[in-house]
Amino acid sequence: MSDMSSESISYERLAVLGAGAWGTALGLVAARGGRKVTLWAFEPEVVDEIGATHTNGRYLPGVQLPANIVATGDMAEAAQAEALLLVMPAQHLRAMLRKLRPHLAQGTPLVLCAKGIERGTGQLLTEVLAAETPDCEPAILSGPSFARDVALGLPTAVTIAAKPAIAARLQAAMAHGTFRPYASDDLTGVALGGAAKNVYAICCGIVAGMNLGESARAALLARSFAELSRLGEALGARSETLMGLSGLGDLVLTATSPTSRNYTAGLALGHGEPLQSLLAPGKPLAEGIETAPALVARARRQNIELPIAETMAAILDGTLALADAVPRLMGRPLKSE
Repeated sequence: MSDMSSESISYERLAVLGAGAWGTALGLVAARGGRKVTLWAFEPEVVDEIGATHTNGRYLPGVQLPANIVATGDMAEAAQAEALLLVMPAQHLRAMLRKLRPHLAQGTPLVLCAKGIERGTGQLLTEVLAAETPDCEPAILSGPSFARDVALGLPTAVTIAAKPAIAARLQAAMAHGTFRPYASDDLTGVALGGAAKNVYAICCGIVAGMNLGESARAALLARSFAELSRLGEALGARSETLMGLSGLGDLVLTATSPTSRNYTAGLALGHGEPLQSLLAPGKPLAEGIETAPALVARARRQNIELPIAETMAAILDGTLALADAVPRLMGRPLKSE
């Protein structure tokens, strides 16, 4: 895809739906670039705090927000922006789109900024978006990025996938200082990479928690990427997308960093903590827990074998003990790489 960002007219009015850490960080990036940002929050207390003090202490403490970020709890007001960034958990996306749909103008770009696969249907979030809002322009932003790094202005690169002209305008709207978006038109590849890596990050956390060694983690990463690539090929994703920021780049970050919620969840499981304690109210959301069975179900529909993801899903649903996971994987029939 050619680089058009330098020639593009930016979207000047953006809305971010979801005022958690990642949504607030993305709004901060756009605001630093001079855009007018409406930040929609579900919680009235978050709206009030941003309005009164220009801070979001609940989700992004210690970070000052500029005056060109305006918070609202009115979805219709947020929908008046030129482009909307959707930053809600993957399993809530469909319901949110149904609430948002009456307020949308035809052709509005909707940018997915969450990662996952819908558990009930096995659909990628791009497919959910196309089904629920067919009159809008689909886009997705994904890549190796942590909210606090972005909020603090640490160097970060991501991928924005959409139709070329829309991707270029979104690039121009979001690029600022240390935040560099690359453009793509491979929505499937970007969506799959962002979803699958959370499952494999939990696996890598389990390896660390069980003290299985760095060699085991390296092998797991390599074979996880092989699984991701097989499924990506079956779904029509491009190999260069999966090798890029939103695929391999995001996998490496999420599967190796203690800042990653999914890696940390796996670490806790590897230490023997029960799954239910990770799902307790107030615990950080590890999206890979919901994504694992959906990823496996989608792969089976495509007749694609994902041994690592299948093992992860079996651990999470309680049908496979951690002690039996390694023999299951290591005892598979020998074959060529």
